[in-house]
Amino acid sequence: MNSRRVVITGLGALSALGNDVKTNWQNAKEGKSGAGVITYFNTEKFKTRFASELEGFDPTLKLDRNDIKRSDLYTQYALYTAAEAIEDSGLDVSQLESPFDAGVIWGTSQGGMGTFEKEMKEFVGNDLNPRFNPFFIPKYLVNMASGVISMKYGFMGINYTAVTACASSNSAIMDAFNYIKWGKAKVLIIGGWDVTIP
Repeated sequence: MNSRRVVITGLGALSALGNDVKTNWQNAKEGKSGAGVITYFNTEKFKTRFASELEGFDPTLKLDRNDIKRSDLYTQYALYTAAEAIEDSGLDVSQLESPFDAGVIWGTSQGGMGTFEKEMKEFVGNDLNPRFNPFFIPKYLVNMASGVISMKYGFMGINYTAVTACASSNSAIMDAFNYIKWGKAKVLIIGGWDVTIP
């Protein structure tokens, strides 16, 4: 089997160091820390009160209203970083020979846990009318990010989610490298997200 050269053509990033690749890289070079006091929930009863949170994340910069409404933060972050990576790469999706040449491999260890927590609280706390949101399962699924990215860009090739705990993103990168090297795909959007602390 002939192996093909594999190159990274675009990057996307969201982290406590910044909400795009350029800001992340600049802050990393300057040795800045993304850790700080937790602001997303009350830490009064916890021993640990610091974490690395995203600051100033605005999903509307790259996502439309339906993307946001129907997605857990896990999927929103994935869509956002995928959009930046595609823009950075200069990929013209309309110029692909076949939609089956492009796909998505995304890594996570737990998917939409924020949605799971919210739905459980609302169900248990609503004695008069306990119910689940109709988007509960689609927002919670671990493979929702890879599926939604593919649907957004019309990719019909390889699509799945790598779930290997803290190594999930590395597994996605390794698998994507091999699929392109073996000629099974021409373009793969890869990455990973977990949202334990928003």
